[in-house]
Amino acid sequence: MADHKTREKRFRGYTEEELKAMPLDEFVKLIPSRERRSLLRGLNQQQKRLLAKLQAGKDRVKTHSRDMVIIPAMLGKTILVHNGKEFQPVTITIEMLGHRLGEFALTRKRVQHSAPGVGATRSSAHMSVK
Repeated sequence: MADHKTREKRFRGYTEEELKAMPLDEFVKLIPSRERRSLLRGLNQQQKRLLAKLQAGKDRVKTHSRDMVIIPAMLGKTILVHNGKEFQPVTITIEMLGHRLGEFALTRKRVQHSAPGVGATRSSAHMSVK
């Protein structure tokens, strides 16, 4: 019996090599309808430039194109996706196929409150000891 840790990752039954060799119009049939429709309409200029840079062999490519659907040609690459403030590195894996780049570069941080500020009510000034 095969060990689960050595098992090769697959996307809808296809291995990474099979997906990279697959034409785009065949891959489109494997992804959800919203992303499929986006790819069937064609890529815009910014998305075409991103793909051209990735195919040219550049290691880390910066982009503002958060709506780009992740396709097999991007597998294994690191893309720096802009989150509104900075570029966050996103390394593309097989599980990310069919999603959009923006889903992996979050635009909001978790709020961490500290002590109450100036002008706070008296009741909020008394912090619990726990």
